[in-house]
Amino acid sequence: MARVFAGSVLFLLNTIYPAAAGAGQPHTEGAGQRPNILLAIADDWGWPHAGAYGDKVVSTPNFDRLARQGVLFRHAYVAAPTCTASRGAILAGQPVHRLAEGANLFGTLPKIEVYPDLLEKAGYAVGYTGKGWGPGRWKEGGWTRNPAGPKFNGFRQFLEQLPDAKPFCFWFGSRDPHRPYARGSGAKAGMDPQRVVVPAYLPDTPTVRSDFLDYYFEVQRFDRQVGELIELLETAGKLDNTLIVVTGDNGIPFPRAKVTLYDGGTRVPLVVCWRAKAGGGRVVDDFVNLSELAPTFLEAAGLKAPPEMIARSLLDVVVSTGSGRVDARRDKVFTERERDGWSRRGGLSYPVRAVRTHEFLYIRNLRPNLWPSGDPGWPTWEGEYGDVDRGPTKGDLLERRHERPFARHFQRAFGKRPPEELYDLGRDPWQVNNVSGQPEYAAPQEELRAELERWMHRTSDPRAEGETDFWDTARWFGPTHDPTTGRKAPR
Repeated sequence: MARVFAGSVLFLLNTIYPAAAGAGQPHTEGAGQRPNILLAIADDWGWPHAGAYGDKVVSTPNFDRLARQGVLFRHAYVAAPTCTASRGAILAGQPVHRLAEGANLFGTLPKIEVYPDLLEKAGYAVGYTGKGWGPGRWKEGGWTRNPAGPKFNGFRQFLEQLPDAKPFCFWFGSRDPHRPYARGSGAKAGMDPQRVVVPAYLPDTPTVRSDFLDYYFEVQRFDRQVGELIELLETAGKLDNTLIVVTGDNGIPFPRAKVTLYDGGTRVPLVVCWRAKAGGGRVVDDFVNLSELAPTFLEAAGLKAPPEMIARSLLDVVVSTGSGRVDARRDKVFTERERDGWSRRGGLSYPVRAVRTHEFLYIRNLRPNLWPSGDPGWPTWEGEYGDVDRGPTKGDLLERRHERPFARHFQRAFGKRPPEELYDLGRDPWQVNNVSGQPEYAAPQEELRAELERWMHRTSDPRAEGETDFWDTARWFGPTHDPTTGRKAPR
């Protein structure tokens, strides 16, 4: 069924968006001046955890340097708050519901156009190291290599074999700051737990503060890796004409963050630095979806994106001279999710769609009868509530769920959610007080509901037409089992 659905999606896209003449081919102007492209992507790094955003604990001197020399984005969002889907959207330049099985964690990705392949066809050298597209099985989708490109042992090895005159596109996929963490590593490194800003959706306890320090420890390690990339570019004389992007694939690995469509799961750091073409020191408040990186890279290289790559390029904002709100059309962003872990009986998905503006976050929970973080008591490799990564903060919430200070945090993280959620961000930046259904918010709720539905229809979201079990039955390649039968989940 998965192959049939994927094939039908591709047929639909080719029917609605027939291939344009010259798609993926270079423009004549600007030939010979194509930039190198370097994407450095962290694993589970959320906003605002960088010095450039004002975080007083974590130290990110290399990210901050790029922010001074480039463009810092304050409203960057992933297409989906889970690794496989987010990375697929970055590569394909499409919303994840158009990626068939690629919308699920530990799935596969149908053989579609991705920016590394298009750049390679246009004469670029491409490669990746670390974590590329995934987790999942790309071979099942018909790929002969990871969709991020051919694998190298590191950026240094890639540069050493690169012909001098050849432009390159490289994906540096760090595995930091993904859990598990060395417990107490942040405190041992000298970070002060008292300076941690604990989100209002989590209990403010010594355990949570220490857990954040351990997360920060790995953020700092990622930043050092970014510094090593910059040094290699400088040594090779390629820094100025390299379009550098540093970001994360989803939000922080804490309860009510990663895998959710609250800002804790979808909002990420983003800096774009291209010293040869874009002025530095700019801070932009336009909304950006990371699926827009693919057409941005293609446009910077002088290529036309294929018609099915419907995300719009960000290049005009990058090379502009403006700060703050630069493009009035960038006043909202859409996010979504399907199945994350095998965390519910039968491998059921928990589908959600959302629209975020500067004033509001509106969320549609399409199956409010299900548990959003996974079924209680259902064993997974992350413990019960398997869509939330195992760690000290999660452990505290589970163990103390019946204590008065913890009960409301437990409910917010693991309890069932209503069909609609609406958050007034001016009054509630942490998104903990749902005002959906309140009379004074009727107008914006109706407007955002309609906006979300239009986007779903416009982008051919199968869920715009009603219920579907495709993502429930799509193949799962992750490490789990079905305790009701004793058999492994279908592969």
